Order: sequence, then structure tokens, then C-alpha cells
Amino acid sequence: MRGDGYYPRGGGGQRRGNLHHSKTDGDHGNDDRDHKEKKKRDAFFDLSKYSDKRIHVKFMGGREVEGVLKGFDQLLNIVLDDAEEIIRLPEEQEGGAPAEEKRRYIGLVVLRGPSVILLSPTDGSEEIANPFVQAE
Repeated sequence: MRGDGYYPRGGGGQRRGNLHHSKTDGDHGNDDRDHKEKKKRDAFFDLSKYSDKRIHVKFMGGREVEGVLKGFDQLLNIVLDDAEEIIRLPEEQEGGAPAEEKRRYIGLVVLRGPSVILLSPTDGSEEIANPFVQAE
């Protein structure tokens, strides 16, 4: 048997013994983190300028939603009102015709932040031709 509290049988390889270390004089178990003020995390995005404006959100997996921004938090969880899911049907034509698009009204919705991959305002933006496609 080793002297570090490890028992090879009966514990599935888990450590046993006293996990709490005794404190010596002058050491109260505190480190610098306890004494410093916890720094408040800044929001990754400042979405407040888009409050009550229409935005477009894309998610991992391909889903897209548009709606009026009503609220958000630092994890990018988003509340949209008058939201619509955008459903893009696959292209069936070889001519490069744009995919057909359908919209489904879903109303007031909370969007989970970790799955958001793109967020953009819809006001003041328009679709342009792809500059990387070579003309024939």
C-alpha cells in the first residue's frame, strides 16, 4: 500500500482518506481571489443599441429567426417579439436559382445564447449579389 491514501481494491481506483488539509498558523485558506473584488464580466456584444429593432439570428444547425429584440443577457440569451422562423427549402434547380424561403410566425420567444452563431440587424441592410461568383 502506498502512503498517499490510494487503495487499489474496493474503491475502483478512487482516493480515500482525508481530503481536507489542516491549516497552519497564518494560513486561513484564503488566496488572492478572495481578497480582490470580483471583476464583473463585460457583455461580449453590446446589443442595447438594437433594442426594439428587428434583428436576424442564425443558429448552429442552420435554423434562422427574425424578430424584434426585447432583451438579452451576458450569455447572449435573447428575447425576441414578433419572431418568425425562416425555413429555406433546398435548391432543386441546377440554374443556381435562390432557395425558396418560407416563414413561420412563432411570436414571443427566448433564444438560447450558446447556440447563436450569427446576429445582425435587418434594418438598413439589403441582399447583394455574391462578388465571388464568376460571371459566365
